[in-house]
Amino acid sequence: MRRRFADKRLLVATHNAGKLSEMRALLAPYGVDVIGAAEAGLAEPVETEDNFLGNARIKARAAVAATGLPVLADDSGISVDALGGAPGVYTADWAETGNGRDFGMAMERTWRELEERAAPEPRSAQFRCTLVLMWPDGHDEVFEGVLPGRVVWPPRGAEGHGYDPIFMPDGHQLTLGEMPAAMKNSLSHRALAVAKLIEGCFA
Repeated sequence: MRRRFADKRLLVATHNAGKLSEMRALLAPYGVDVIGAAEAGLAEPVETEDNFLGNARIKARAAVAATGLPVLADDSGISVDALGGAPGVYTADWAETGNGRDFGMAMERTWRELEERAAPEPRSAQFRCTLVLMWPDGHDEVFEGVLPGRVVWPPRGAEGHGYDPIFMPDGHQLTLGEMPAAMKNSLSHRALAVAKLIEGCFA
């Protein structure tokens, strides 16, 4: 049995303004006052786990301990089957340059490693999002969204962000980078996870 969310305030453990505004809009019908990590003056904790759930729980626990509020945290990324699930939790790390993130470089590395392994087509992959809703008493509820698809080359489209231009969801002929934002947001791994969260704890 899922625990229902009955509080009036929820801290979303992200410094990403876009993600925060998306959560505010999704939870607005339920009368929840959503605040972000930056507003609460929180630093980003070091993520030391090798899986999405572990890292989402690290973020949630740190924010609960710092604020005493219930917290929603997520970890997400792309897992490429022929690369043994990489980059996975290191999705953002593959883009690190020491002077900001370069996802063009990360996409090139992904394709190069597939080519070096002579990975057969279709080069299947999944975008994964794990959400953890944690209360101050330590109880948490976990929701996962998985968007299956394949890696394509060259990159296509200037919409979206990250690895979107090389990811084509199953059943579609457009990459996430070519899709209008509303279309992408209706089928994304995060949208799938959030739909489960709302059904399980808010609706």
